[in-house]
Amino acid sequence: MSKAAGRLHDELRALILDTARETACVGEIAESLKWGEPSFSPVRPRIGSSVRLVARDDETVAMLFICHTNLVDRFRELYPDTFTFEGDRALVFSADQAVPVAETKHCIALALTYHLRRRKTA
Repeated sequence: MSKAAGRLHDELRALILDTARETACVGEIAESLKWGEPSFSPVRPRIGSSVRLVARDDETVAMLFICHTNLVDRFRELYPDTFTFEGDRALVFSADQAVPVAETKHCIALALTYHLRRRKTA
């Protein structure tokens, strides 16, 4: 991983942890490795979906979400011109572009509260 991609990865990790602290009902976050990649999810069950980070060789970092959720589709509806999307699974960030902080934190908060919101609408 290049230094630029490493800085981007660290910035996104900090956004995930900050968003978790700032978002009501999320609580403590578990950070673990899934498929050798850092994964973040609420410790309490049935609160939210995990968020994973993958640094790539092309100076990008993908923020991955569970593909059977509708999260990336929702992000695409909310922010069609803000992010680079990868299928129904990821937001892709480039080391040579500024991270849209407010929008990224909103997407992270939606993921970390995914199950909680689904229960409220059911």
